Amino acid sequence: MNAITIPAPADLNSLDDESFRAVVRRFLAENYPEDLRNPPKRLHFAENKPWYFKLSEKGWLAPGWPQEFGGLGLSPPKLIILTEEYERYGVARTNDHGIIMLGPLVIQYGTEAQKQHFLPKILSGEHIWCQGYSEPNSGSDLASLRTEAVRDGDHYIVNGQKIWTTLAGDANWIFLLVRTDKTAKKQEGISFLLVDMTTPGITVKPIINLELHDEFSEVFFDNVRVPAENLVGQLNKGWDMAKALLSFERIYLGSPRQSAYALARLQQLAEKMGLVEDPAFAERFSQLRLDLEDLKALYGTYVDILKRGGTLGPDVSMLKIFQSELFQRITDTMLEIAGENAGLLDPIDGNLNLNATGLYIQARPATIYGGSNEIQRNIIAKNVLELPG
Repeated sequence: MNAITIPAPADLNSLDDESFRAVVRRFLAENYPEDLRNPPKRLHFAENKPWYFKLSEKGWLAPGWPQEFGGLGLSPPKLIILTEEYERYGVARTNDHGIIMLGPLVIQYGTEAQKQHFLPKILSGEHIWCQGYSEPNSGSDLASLRTEAVRDGDHYIVNGQKIWTTLAGDANWIFLLVRTDKTAKKQEGISFLLVDMTTPGITVKPIINLELHDEFSEVFFDNVRVPAENLVGQLNKGWDMAKALLSFERIYLGSPRQSAYALARLQQLAEKMGLVEDPAFAERFSQLRLDLEDLKALYGTYVDILKRGGTLGPDVSMLKIFQSELFQRITDTMLEIAGENAGLLDPIDGNLNLNATGLYIQARPATIYGGSNEIQRNIIAKNVLELPG
């Protein structure tokens, strides 16, 4: 370990995979805050800010962005290795909507002025983003959204409501899908706006979840004035970008990260409960481990498409289905072997690695957010298998 040096971000892709893995381990050991390892809940920005700024300082914040925009430009195998090592070390997820979702969309669809303005502010942490998609009665059927933006000179006037907005209370910017033509069919007449959350007329109300955590919020818009230059892409063509952004989201939600983390915790829990040598448990654990390897291979396929400059098709929905259901199967097993500890909301014996009930609860909505798995299967049936409606 001591002989390993951490090369400049631009040189990381030149390393062989094992050397890269060693560099990531050294980077985490030297830079990741020890008190943030394996947090039992999603952290707020005030809690993960030191890590966010450390990543920014070192140039590691956006591993998937092209290097020309300040990213690492990592190859698909190295992105998977990075994910594995983050999970092994217990790295908390940052406020990453700007990095994972908005950044790639602005790179693909934004004007040069938008790229120059918004991308550096994501990397510096000056802009922390949240996503304004879902609305009451417009979740999986997102195209039925009703929040509207009406042109008024050099501005749009936005009115409406978004819901289940992750970490909205931490964000100072939100990217919105809004209806800009009420006469068009529901998949048309939708546009994509970038909104400063300090603008008058925006109200954020937290939603407390089953873990008694305020990860989600409602966001209300009352005559909010947004500069017209904050429109990304063409007017009334936001649905195409929304689908592209959902592809970015689905490949992220399909990352092996959650399941790999849960499987490692399952093994630790089995050791505590004395079940590692139990034949029935060993068989079940082996199947889950093989499922995880399959997920990693599928994830690498889609990441490779993006790295080659390709566009993800509707079949990417398979990735989200596979990952979310594997996450649930792993945490189902955790709860089954936890015995009387399954009734505890807090980690067992205060050990953050043994958070069976917390992980079980976190896995429940995984098949719902990002588009429910029922909707994902409909997408595959219609657009991939071409089955009749």
